[in-house]
Amino acid sequence: MKRFSDLNEAEILALAISNEEEDARIYLQFANRLRADFPGSARIFEAMAQEEHGHRHRLLETYTAKFGDTLPYITRQDVSGFLKRNPIWLLDNLRIDAVREQAEAMELEAARFYAKAAERAHDVEIRTLLADLAEEEKRHESLAETLESKLPADQKRSEDETSRRLFVLQIVQPALAGLIDGSVSTLAPIFAAAFATLNSWDAFLVGLAASIGAGISMGLTEALSDDGEITGRGHPWVRGAACGVMTTVGGLGHTLPYLIPDFWVATGVAGCVVVLELIAIAWIRTRFMATPFTSAIVQVVLGGILVLLTGILIGSQ
Repeated sequence: MKRFSDLNEAEILALAISNEEEDARIYLQFANRLRADFPGSARIFEAMAQEEHGHRHRLLETYTAKFGDTLPYITRQDVSGFLKRNPIWLLDNLRIDAVREQAEAMELEAARFYAKAAERAHDVEIRTLLADLAEEEKRHESLAETLESKLPADQKRSEDETSRRLFVLQIVQPALAGLIDGSVSTLAPIFAAAFATLNSWDAFLVGLAASIGAGISMGLTEALSDDGEITGRGHPWVRGAACGVMTTVGGLGHTLPYLIPDFWVATGVAGCVVVLELIAIAWIRTRFMATPFTSAIVQVVLGGILVLLTGILIGSQ
């Protein structure tokens, strides 16, 4: 692997050509990924890809004039410490704000590369070209940074609404399902164990096992239920992780108080945590699922209380 300082002018131009080709493909991938839901942003990325192709042609013309038709094979992976790009297939499931941030970082890195390359070039024509490209990449960086503001107001509102809808569909819904399951379904075994043994540590162990077990089960179920290709619900393992983690969190909320040695104090704290969990679930349903708060609080609290009483009654026998 070479160091950047060891590259000659021919290798620098060849590396720049390779970079422009890859960046153009990434921008086109962004455009294809966004076209259905974010057409305005997709058009901007298509335009950025065309400009990267223009940079590539200018670099090729200069290289051919200076060094002939044989282009050395060198990529960013061949240069130690050089800027890296995530594989394109890893970029398919980025959300719109993450795509914009990725584009901004790409242009910033490219501008720095051309500035450094221009400093090393001795040929006046090559040095001028590289310096010009550094300035153009800086303008691209500003474009990527202000990508949202470049969209028409109605297009921006439409894309924001689409982004919110996808966030709810891909993250909030599976996370909320996990939180409800973890908070409600673990109430019965935890409080049954607590009142059966009147021992905080035993209740904690049962709660820990129930929470983690439920998290694994719910996460796998969500991940394997739908690959997201047709429904648009996003990457299955992202949904599965959101669901599984929140299921575990929901159960641990009223499990952790049983680390308090005094059983009745621990139970009192756990009960307060349960109330807060149920209110939080009702608020999330109101905030993201357009469920009236009164209706949500009645449904969630009623169900939670019934499960809680079931655990207490069974454990007290």
